[in-house]
Amino acid sequence: MLQPLQSSNLQSFATLRHGFFTRQGGVSVGPFASLDCGFSDRDPAQVAENRRRVAAHLGTRPENMLSCYQIHSPDVVTVTVPWKPEDRPQADAMVTKQKALALGVLTADCAPILFADVKAGVIGATHAGWRGALVGVIENTVAAMEKIGAARRSIHAAIGPCIGWNSYEVGPEFPALFIAENPEHKCFFRPAFRSDHYMFNLPGYVESKLRALGLASLEPSPADTLTDETRFFSYRRSCLQGDPRTGSLISAIVLAD
Repeated sequence: MLQPLQSSNLQSFATLRHGFFTRQGGVSVGPFASLDCGFSDRDPAQVAENRRRVAAHLGTRPENMLSCYQIHSPDVVTVTVPWKPEDRPQADAMVTKQKALALGVLTADCAPILFADVKAGVIGATHAGWRGALVGVIENTVAAMEKIGAARRSIHAAIGPCIGWNSYEVGPEFPALFIAENPEHKCFFRPAFRSDHYMFNLPGYVESKLRALGLASLEPSPADTLTDETRFFSYRRSCLQGDPRTGSLISAIVLAD
């Protein structure tokens, strides 16, 4: 049985379905057990079944369960028709005003963000790792939603599970990238146990980007993917355990048909 997390600011809308899906409720995909929805190095039939289950949970058809070939970019795709998995575009966010098209993003520590302007009938989904967030994928998603009729003061956003501040150690060169953007961004770093290393607050940084946009509402990330192995895949946890292979969580949103 699928056990997605839901955001309180999105779940009250009757015309909207969404979920931050955990690793629970899928079929086994070799070493990537349970609800793994990524394509790379997976059994295509088993991944297709996992994605079919997600689509059914959201009330849409399997061919309408979409995701991109994610590249940690600022790029956003406006979706009008579904595509086949092998034809998926390279991008890190999607927006649409088409009903029954489920927009999904794949993560294993990065922050998934779901957006909805229910009044305008426009939704969005964003994969926001540190690189994508730094180069503008969050702002570009909202701008793309506005281009197809949304109003940012009517957009509700929710951040899904991602790696937490206490779990994300980064190297000595890392803070300068963010402080160059804004000196106040030093608040998203604190010293790690290792000398010249820092703990980076990815969910806090993503939240600050969203709050600066003046949206209708925002729900912060509810969980740390690294510390909760029962529910979440985590690339960082897998690396720390000596095997960088991991599964992919899916977070998705759809306008009800």
